Amino acid sequence: MTPKLPSRHLPPRRLLAVAAALALFGSPVEAQSVAEPQPAPSQPNPPKPSAPPAVSNCPLGAYRCPTRPVNYNMCRANAMLSFYDPTMSKDSSVRDTSNTYVTAQRVDSSNQSVYHLEGDVKMDRADQRIQADVTDYNNDTTDYDARGNVRYQEVGQLVSSDHMRGNQDASTSIADNVAYQMLTNRGNGVATQGQTLDDQRSRYFNATYSTCDVGNHVWEIHAKDIRMDKETGEGVAHDATMYLYNVPFFWLPTFTFPINDDRKTGFLTPTIGNSSRSGFMVSAPYYLNLAPNYDATLDPRIYTDRGVMLASEFRYLVPGSTGQVNVEFLPNDHGANDPDSTENTKGTDRWLLKLYDTTHLYGPWSLNAGINLASDRNYLRDFGNDFYTTTTSQLASYTYINGAGRWGKAYWNASLGADYYQNADYSLPDSVVQYKRWPRATFNVDYPLNNWLDVGANTEAVAFRKEDSIEGNRLDLYPYIQADFRGAAWFVKPRVAYRYTGYDLTGNSQQYGYYGPLASGETSPFTNNSPSRSLPIVSVDSGLVFDRSTSLFGTSYTQTLEPRLYYLYVPYRNQNNLPLFDTNLMSFDTWELFTPNTFSGADRQENANNLSAMLTTRLLDDNGVERLSASFGQIRYLTQQRVQIPGSNSTVPGPTNWSGSDYIVDLSTQLNDDWKLMSQYQWNPALSLTDLGAITLQKRIKSDGILNFSYRYRRNPGSTLAQKTPLLEQYDASIVYPVSDRWRLIGHWTYSVLDKKTVEALAGVEHDSCCVALRLVARHYVNTYDTTTALGSANTAIMFEVEFKGMGGFTGQSENAIRNGILGYQ
Repeated sequence: MTPKLPSRHLPPRRLLAVAAALALFGSPVEAQSVAEPQPAPSQPNPPKPSAPPAVSNCPLGAYRCPTRPVNYNMCRANAMLSFYDPTMSKDSSVRDTSNTYVTAQRVDSSNQSVYHLEGDVKMDRADQRIQADVTDYNNDTTDYDARGNVRYQEVGQLVSSDHMRGNQDASTSIADNVAYQMLTNRGNGVATQGQTLDDQRSRYFNATYSTCDVGNHVWEIHAKDIRMDKETGEGVAHDATMYLYNVPFFWLPTFTFPINDDRKTGFLTPTIGNSSRSGFMVSAPYYLNLAPNYDATLDPRIYTDRGVMLASEFRYLVPGSTGQVNVEFLPNDHGANDPDSTENTKGTDRWLLKLYDTTHLYGPWSLNAGINLASDRNYLRDFGNDFYTTTTSQLASYTYINGAGRWGKAYWNASLGADYYQNADYSLPDSVVQYKRWPRATFNVDYPLNNWLDVGANTEAVAFRKEDSIEGNRLDLYPYIQADFRGAAWFVKPRVAYRYTGYDLTGNSQQYGYYGPLASGETSPFTNNSPSRSLPIVSVDSGLVFDRSTSLFGTSYTQTLEPRLYYLYVPYRNQNNLPLFDTNLMSFDTWELFTPNTFSGADRQENANNLSAMLTTRLLDDNGVERLSASFGQIRYLTQQRVQIPGSNSTVPGPTNWSGSDYIVDLSTQLNDDWKLMSQYQWNPALSLTDLGAITLQKRIKSDGILNFSYRYRRNPGSTLAQKTPLLEQYDASIVYPVSDRWRLIGHWTYSVLDKKTVEALAGVEHDSCCVALRLVARHYVNTYDTTTALGSANTAIMFEVEFKGMGGFTGQSENAIRNGILGYQ
């Protein structure tokens, strides 16, 4: 016998009938028990839709800042949210086990099969709520019919309709005169009719879609048929036309777009640009979400001066392997040949290939490959450097098998592979391209004997290949033994090493010099095809750390005082009979005070009897943040430095005839979070000249702006005292200025005092609104260097990008140039 319920309760079957209506946009509902109707919660003011968390300000001095997320904070409170209740549960996983609470003003159950509810009907269960003026439910067929001001809410969306009917068992429904709002990405629209196909899929007829404010659609999609799939996070519009300010500008028979933040197949942001090298350009990239672990992008481009190009990108992540392939191809280039270049590009096929792959082979071994090839030396200047690629004179390719691990107590790493370099600058001869390392092998090992003593070795074997140049093989062996004694405020690290470098020069080495074939009357330095060099290298690195509490301008700090001494001894060996495969003199800098060699590569090893000294002081605030750092140091040469880079191409003067290196002063300060100053200065005591001076000032403007100014000067070490010729002297200024929360001005300017020309100038404007972001940038820059024309040739490019928020982000073609030119851009 069924107990009699108080009149304020609905019969159990009636509760089930009402709960069935919730299946329209969610999973089928099963009432577990009869529950006391709950009073309707008070309706708060409609909130703005939630926005992605803001990216914190990029630290001053950072070279790369995170990309700002899509921001909907400028959107107004959406009109669809008038019935939104933020107090409802956000957990949809408990629907099947949750009670359903129902309220209505009147209930008619005279028909034992059909139950009739009237007056402010409301059903709540977990994250779901449906409201209507009138609701009928057939207990036999599970059909339901909700009429009059129908409103539905769940964790992911809101829906309103004039009339909604469906079947609970089949999880289907039909709604007339529908308006919908996606809460996850602000997608909203209207339709003459909506259908629920199952728990995850729905369909709308004669529908619209936009992420703009309801009632103020700057852009929207009009389609005869729009299908939404919550499971895949994708919307598909058929016979779709895109409108901008109610003006149609784009039509496709089928158009896909994301309805959440997952990757989706569809068009990315189009790009419009202009380049003095290739003319007007239009790009319409199309993204293919092929599988969770691989995807592709097809990017057709039209260059008015050259033709139609198809660019593509394929990314993959498979068990044991990850990589990316980029291909660009333009058939039958109809652009004119460059009068400054000997390359014949007109009528030829132009292409670019980039491949990067990392594959696990076995145990600690992996394969790493990077292939970069172009059809000709003008390609990057004509296409790759249009706007977003910095000037590149060489394309590097490599393939290596790498391994690393632990063998007993020993730590080791090894590699075997090859490097290839392609000349990518028409103005440079092939003789300046790096040697191919074909092949190259390395093996490094470190074996700790105890907590303070270890032994090890660094080894390398390379075969160097290059046309019209001296070629050969090189073996470099570098064993060492080192100790590390340290306490809380001191350290002493002695090191003894031995370096052997041997060569096997191939071919007729006597017909070459260091930089190519001998000129008439020249004598080759390579009289022996098997030259070698061996010498010991001894060093001792030591330092102390003192600290004390102090105050500055009323703020407490911890001040440190850190003296450091480094002694280096390397006997002199005449190395003029050794080739120069991959070795150059490195620019003198702070770190060089504590390095055993001033040359890159193994072809030259400096002689030394040097004592380096540096004194550093720091100010640390109470949170441990470094607010000031100042260092002063110098190398004292106890014997003459005699090893140098030989040949007429060298800017290195003869052996040093002074007792000390440049004095080095480094200063970095950030006394508050809005200003940062970094400077470096080098004074030559022998010539009483400045060898290097650099200063960088950075200021944060409001919340998302930045101002940078820098000056850099480096003296040509080969110039005389009377000439005082600079090797480099440049001014650089850049700014991101937020005019308002919607507009930002950007600019970058680099000027060469030596050449009396602008190296690069960039200016642009960014606009951000609720659902549309715009970027217009112009860039003028030098893309080749030619000593006969001072700075060589220049290029001018203009790029315009539009982002329809929620439809795909910026493709990043202008962003690389902005990030490279503006320190701290975000």
